[in-house]
This record gives sequence, structure tokens and C-alpha cells, in this order.
Amino acid sequence: MDPETFISKYEPKKMVAISLALLAVAISILGFTYIKTGSPVNLGVEFTGGTIITVPVVESEGEIASKLAAYPVLDIRDVGHRYMIQMGPMDEAEYMRLSEAIEAEYQDPEIKYMGPVYSTRLQEQAKTYIPLSFLFMAVVVFLIFRTPFVALTVILAAFSDIMITAAAMDITGVELSLGTVAALLMLIGYSVDSNILLNNRVLKRKGRTEDKVVGAFRTGISMTSTTFSAIFALFLVSAFSYLVSSSFTQINILFDISIVLLFGLLADLMNTWVMNSNALRWYLARPKKSGARRQRR
Repeated sequence: MDPETFISKYEPKKMVAISLALLAVAISILGFTYIKTGSPVNLGVEFTGGTIITVPVVESEGEIASKLAAYPVLDIRDVGHRYMIQMGPMDEAEYMRLSEAIEAEYQDPEIKYMGPVYSTRLQEQAKTYIPLSFLFMAVVVFLIFRTPFVALTVILAAFSDIMITAAAMDITGVELSLGTVAALLMLIGYSVDSNILLNNRVLKRKGRTEDKVVGAFRTGISMTSTTFSAIFALFLVSAFSYLVSSSFTQINILFDISIVLLFGLLADLMNTWVMNSNALRWYLARPKKSGARRQRR
């Protein structure tokens, strides 16, 4: 089915309703996670406090777990020729004992500690800066188009991108870390970019609405395809580079960032070209009541 047939075939309200239904499902998943864990997304060590240890693979996960049974081990993950061990919060004395034991047992271990005070500060900063990014985005979009409806649809699309991506993170077990927060903020910028492209083409050019949407769609799909290909390449390198050489390991921060961006790009395709484009079609096709009143006068 070509883009023009797809765009003109379905009723705008029904297409918007489908997108809003998916947003409702995503919010439900986040709500369930919040009830279960106290946070809408699973928090990484940067936000909860704790220790991450990376050691060479010289034994099984079960043997490592038994050696560290006296410590708060949360997760042991094979990241390609090395194990990444995530620990819960510990006091300073316990952390020192653990560090000495790891350095004595393994060659070239990596130990990363995140204190609870710093973790709390990061949570507060994330709660502040993400809403601020939405606020500034709304102001910029309103100044560009001077139409409250357009600003609302752009904000809703970006909000839906973040909610659907966060729900996908919960489903796949990707934790909220400094890297994934950066990826979510990048998604807000990308969502604004794609939606401004759509609104600019539809509102500021002459012609039939469906034709303008199709033109914007072709440009937007080219942009998203290019970005998706680059992010997918980043995902492959970060996830499977250890298969090329034993000196490489899985690059966890790039892996998490690429996963989040891939989820977000797929969500943005739907929210821009299914929800926002059809919302614009409905908005431009509605009866112009103010114009009719002026003609009667």
C-alpha cells in the first residue's frame, strides 16, 4: 500500500484513537511497575546506589554467586568474556572488604561504586530536567506556529514517545541509567524535529492536505530510516563486538542507549505519522465556525 492510499483511506479520528489506546497501554505498564517497585521504570545503580563489578570469566555464574553470598548481589550478567556483577547498597566497611576480596581473587577487575547520596541527587535532577524539557519544547513550538492545537499535538506525540519507550524498557528489562536518561532526552528532541517537519509542511504550504502529508511522510521516513540504520549499527557493535575478538566486551552503556533509541524511533513513527498527521487532517478539515460567523455579519 502506497503512503497516499494509507493516509487517505482511514478516518483520522480512528487512527488517532489507535495511537491513544497504545499510549494508554504503555501508561498501564508503567503504573504496574510503579506499584510493584515504587518507580515507573526499573532504576539502575546510578539512581539506587550500589556497586558494579566486572571480572574475567574464569568460572560459572553459580560459583561467583556462592563466593559473594555474604554480599547483596542483585544480578550477574555475561557481557562477553567478562561477568558484570551488580551489588545493592553497602556501608563503607563492607565495600572495602568486597573490594579487597575481588582484587585478590581476579585479575584486572573493574569496580564502580555509586553512593546513595549521589544517587538521590540524580533522581531529583532527572525529575526536574525532563519536565522542563517538555515545557521549553511547548514554548518553542507555540512560538513557531502560534496555534495551541499544534503545540498540544507535538507535546502529546513527544510524551507518547517517552511513555511507550519507557514501557518497552520495563518489558525488556532495560534499566534507567545516566545513558538511558540521555537517550530519552534525545528522543524528545527527535520527536520535536519530526513533528515540526510534518506541521511545517502541512500548515505553511499550499495544496491538498493529504498531498502535503504524503510529501512530509516521504521526507520523514528517509530521515528515520537513516537514523535507525545508524543506531542499529551501534547496537550491533555494542552487543556483539566480543564475538570478533576476545579482547572486546559488551559495551553496556552504548547497548542500553541504542536499545532505548530504537524503541523510541519506532514509537515516533507511529506517533508522528499515525497520530499527529491524522490529528492535523481532522483539524484542517473541521468546519471553520469563526469564518462562517464573519461572513454572516
